[in-house]
Amino acid sequence: MGNVNNKSIDLSDLVPNQIVNFCGALNQNLKAIESHFGVNLSIQDNQLSLASSQKISGQTVGIIERILGESRDTALSVDEVINILSVSDKYDIDELERFTIRLKNKSIKPKSDLQCRYIQSIAKQVINFGVGPAGTGKTYLAVAMAVQALENEEVSRLIITRPAVEAGEKLGFLPGDLSQKVDPYLRPVYDALYEMIGFDKVEKLISKHVIEVAPLAYMRGRSLNNAFVILDEAQNTTPMQMKMFLTRIGFGSRAVITGDITQTDLPEDRDSGLMHSLKILKKLDSIGFIYFHSSDVVRHPLVQKIVEAYDQFESNGKA
Repeated sequence: MGNVNNKSIDLSDLVPNQIVNFCGALNQNLKAIESHFGVNLSIQDNQLSLASSQKISGQTVGIIERILGESRDTALSVDEVINILSVSDKYDIDELERFTIRLKNKSIKPKSDLQCRYIQSIAKQVINFGVGPAGTGKTYLAVAMAVQALENEEVSRLIITRPAVEAGEKLGFLPGDLSQKVDPYLRPVYDALYEMIGFDKVEKLISKHVIEVAPLAYMRGRSLNNAFVILDEAQNTTPMQMKMFLTRIGFGSRAVITGDITQTDLPEDRDSGLMHSLKILKKLDSIGFIYFHSSDVVRHPLVQKIVEAYDQFESNGKA
């Protein structure tokens, strides 16, 4: 039997339940880490011991320490641990840490190099486009940057809008006025806001019109000054709607346009305003463009495989 290499991590400063959060249900998180790095982990006397027949790198220790840190306030699922491990294979963890979005209630860390560039671009440019498949974080990170700008008093309002186009369903059959009909389609945005700010505070800010979540049609004729504006599902805008939105941006405002050009719900004879604007505006240096791909999906690992399978099917025209 060859030599065994050992390293250890001090656990004496951990808060209650942090070790339980780190290990996961039935120690599934530990097993995922052991499998990924080819190490054996054991916890005894406030020490996490690492043992392996191979050399244990400082990066391996650093990534495990990061997972421990992520476990401080919440129990990590094995899928979240696997995602951190997957990202650590591709990206510099220290670089990801530098672009953390720090809110009053929580910190949001980018999970890929492209997410870092996206955050950096939103911080620098007045208008940004985030284009790519579901699960790449383009809307979630835009909402996080908007909340940060609101909390830092860089803007006085947060406006989130999307076109009232149904994904194969009919709004007309839903009860209520247009705003009430569109609310279910904006649910992911509400969920992100509730997570970042808290339910009661979001509802209070909405009642004070500090946060506005509305259909794109409500933007017509307005000048949006001193606001952070997000246009979600922009692939479902028409070229005229997109032009209308972009020309609403006023002084002291920033805008992020997100969408997935592969999931347009417009009728076949209608052009997508998102695709149209990307062609027209691509040479403007003052506008940021970040294009996400299936490899940037940071949801459940199976989601990335599903996106890749659809991409392959659509490019080949066959299963």
